[in-house]
Amino acid sequence: MTKCSRRLGPLLAALLCALAPGGAWAKERLLWLLRDLPPLTIYEGASKGQGVIDHLLPMLIDNMPEYEHSIIRVNRARGIQMLQEGSLTCDPTLLWTPERARYVHFSQPSLGMLSSGLVIRQQDQALVAPYLKNQQVDLPALMANTPLKLGVVAERSYSPPVDALLKTLPNDTLSRHYGNDAATNLLQMQQLGRLQLLLGYWPEARYMIQQQGWSSSDYRFYPIQGVARYQFIRVGCADTPLGREAVKHINQLLQPSRRQTLADLYALWLDPELRDQYLQDSRQFFSERL
Repeated sequence: MTKCSRRLGPLLAALLCALAPGGAWAKERLLWLLRDLPPLTIYEGASKGQGVIDHLLPMLIDNMPEYEHSIIRVNRARGIQMLQEGSLTCDPTLLWTPERARYVHFSQPSLGMLSSGLVIRQQDQALVAPYLKNQQVDLPALMANTPLKLGVVAERSYSPPVDALLKTLPNDTLSRHYGNDAATNLLQMQQLGRLQLLLGYWPEARYMIQQQGWSSSDYRFYPIQGVARYQFIRVGCADTPLGREAVKHINQLLQPSRRQTLADLYALWLDPELRDQYLQDSRQFFSERL
């Protein structure tokens, strides 16, 4: 029998001993949702663990000792489902959308990155050429006037303006792909000629192309007309009291790194001709933001 329990009743002893120095409280379990999303998170290859969020997440975990942290790999569709289930679940790579804001509590923006666009093979450039202006593609006109299908990752957001645009397209013009390796699978379909158009992010697509042993010079990327050059990711947690409390702490931790460190890491993944302009622009990303 312990010294505490000899003097007090068992229940009161348990409470007081837990409150005493050295007593342990059970920590809330915070579940981090990740997927292979270069250059944010990288699961395989020579650059494994070197993504931008791969560097950020350990810093967040180390500075949030009040939680028991777990990391799991899920595809985008499953991750969205889990964020709606009400447990203490967070995703560090989310874009804000009006739909997600109904069940996700978002942090301040953490990283500005180049917006999504159209990825095609060089040999299919003639199919897109009539719909280009200033090297940007008129995607609605392209989809309305050609029989081509557009490959997209199911449940993924490509920014609110692009998501809204996709909703105007007939379902039979979209080829949605699920699974942990959806983006890679779509690129493989494109390489085989089963798909000509792919919606994606060029740094991600270029990395995956190279991982397949193909040459990125055989591909072209076109921004979409009417879409801002940059978009911003955030940490998003399930919109519960625990999730909102976690985001409050996360916002404090993001302040030192989001103004330069994360942007510098992201810039390393850009084509050299884009890098200097991005770094210059990134210095203004959060000058007027929360």
